[in-house]
Amino acid sequence: MEKEIVAIIGSGIVGRSWAMLFASGGHEVRLYDCVVEARMSAAAEISLKLQSLEENGDLKNFKTLNSEEQTELITVYSTLEEALVDVTYIQECTPERLEIKQAVFSKLDKILALIGNKKAIIGSSSSAIPSSKFANGLGIQSRCLIVHPINPPYFMRLVELVPHDKTDHEVTNKVHTLMTSLGQKPIILKKEVPGFAQNRVQYAILNATWKLVKDGILSVEDADAVTKEGLAPRYVFMGPLETAQANADGFLDYCQRYGPTIHEVSVDSQSTIPKLTLDSAAEIDQQLQNLVPNSELPQRRQRRDQNLALLAKLKLEVNL
Repeated sequence: MEKEIVAIIGSGIVGRSWAMLFASGGHEVRLYDCVVEARMSAAAEISLKLQSLEENGDLKNFKTLNSEEQTELITVYSTLEEALVDVTYIQECTPERLEIKQAVFSKLDKILALIGNKKAIIGSSSSAIPSSKFANGLGIQSRCLIVHPINPPYFMRLVELVPHDKTDHEVTNKVHTLMTSLGQKPIILKKEVPGFAQNRVQYAILNATWKLVKDGILSVEDADAVTKEGLAPRYVFMGPLETAQANADGFLDYCQRYGPTIHEVSVDSQSTIPKLTLDSAAEIDQQLQNLVPNSELPQRRQRRDQNLALLAKLKLEVNL
């Protein structure tokens, strides 16, 4: 497909991952962050990360572009105005706060109008705030939508595309094509809902797991094992609906056999939804830190990323 000129707004973990993804596809990437220190360190951190990925055999599109060539496609800009000249796609990666996103999109609207850029599509990495809350009423509203990656984006293929009611249909289709070309798995939500899709499923699992611990039914270690050793291995290859279909003679048979029990258990387990507060989280935090102290989280994340890279290779090998 035609190469894009991509601007990334925000150079945190998500912004840097997006930059590496777009560079792997051969696109010109312009990275901007209003925090000078973050902006200045981003290029070196990305370069080191791409080199490390190459050394470990995990670099995307390595047959076409090596780590040095991918790094050369990424340029850090000191002003947003310069970064936006002639861009065709913008990925916003600022903190998950409504007032920040409203300010950023208002600024994007003014700058793009001032420089006469009427074609750039703007995707937001927002994980829960719908774009209608910060794009409606702007001149760029028809070109805005949620393009939410899953952390860490470089290793997780799912991308949630959430257009709002004024997003142009062709904009959504173009972003779907762009994400697919990067090797991602985009899904399109047909309407805006709080938390979108992935977080709604994730929060349901988190709430159920939290409640099993808070009600004294399981320890933190055993509660996490329910997903890690029970649900997750199957869900890596089949989603919950396909898993249900395979666990009986089709999905209708599954519903007939287990529907009443599922409803009964769900009513009992979801009768109260736990509220995650510092006080209520203290016991779980203590058990978690007994297993993995917070001081060891950087190494834990590195191990997670290495294992996700291995899993991604396996899924490619078995055509999933």
